[in-house]
Amino acid sequence: QVQLEESGGGLVQPGGSLKLSCAFAGRTSDEFSMGWFRQAPGKEREFVATISYGGRRTVYSDSVKGRFTISKDMSQNTLYLQMTDLRPEETAVYYCAARYGSTTTVANRYPRWGRGTQVTVSK
Repeated sequence: QVQLEESGGGLVQPGGSLKLSCAFAGRTSDEFSMGWFRQAPGKEREFVATISYGGRRTVYSDSVKGRFTISKDMSQNTLYLQMTDLRPEETAVYYCAARYGSTTTVANRYPRWGRGTQVTVSK
């Protein structure tokens, strides 16, 4: 199984940028896709972005398209989420997730999750 650990969260002003990282370890020889999700207090977990094992396929939610970029460095065993033009309503705990197989935007199809990193967008 793949183990995941997020980092890089923090406080940022509206319009600012932040880059999240997710270090992964374990059974990384098999092909697995990865994704970023977020969950605000009192809300359901929401899909943000996903990337295929080789990195050729990426999918974004409409709300972040053009502002967020998902990428992966297999030599560093790290998944990234570059976020720009952040908005207060994007304050949430951000989670990375992994699954063996193709990309999907559906959270419950990812069996492996990190503990999350808090992102707060506020003045």
